[in-house]
Amino acid sequence: MGPLVSRVIRTLSECRLLALATILVVVVASLRQWLEANMARHMLVEFPLLLCAGAAVGAALTPRHRARRRSYNQYGLTGLAFLSLAIGFWMIPAALDAAIASPAMAAAKYASLIVAGLAAPASFQSAPLAVQAFFVGNVGWMTATAGLLYQDADRQLCLYYLVGMQSLTGRGLVVVSVAMVVAWCVAVSRRLA
Repeated sequence: MGPLVSRVIRTLSECRLLALATILVVVVASLRQWLEANMARHMLVEFPLLLCAGAAVGAALTPRHRARRRSYNQYGLTGLAFLSLAIGFWMIPAALDAAIASPAMAAAKYASLIVAGLAAPASFQSAPLAVQAFFVGNVGWMTATAGLLYQDADRQLCLYYLVGMQSLTGRGLVVVSVAMVVAWCVAVSRRLA
């Protein structure tokens, strides 16, 4: 009876995580126009929600699926590389414009950020500390640099967002990059202590 009860509990937990991911994606899709009407909401709210939806799906995967993912994600390199590429690509002004103008690009944005979120937790768990530091530093530096570029741009970089929105988003990206690096450092120091 014990193994059956634990299996039922695990299945319920997986269903809750999948339901959470579905709810996040539905909320983001239904609020898409509102989120994408403002550059800060687009990058600083929509992107993290899609990454969280993917992480919830990843947490709900069965151990058999996790083992299969480990075979092509040695030391977390594949997942972390995809995460940094996806985030970096969608910070490009032309990519943001394309995601607003084209339903196909919007679908690609959703899919790539959800898959990146799905891969991130398992990739961080299997990555050695040096690999984690490399990718956290790389994504943090890339995000801060994009934020500084958005702040310093004296003209409109995106077709759909004005210079004032770019500057606000740039400040937000710098804050997010610093917070991300600090959060990772705190998590690592707690784990090592």
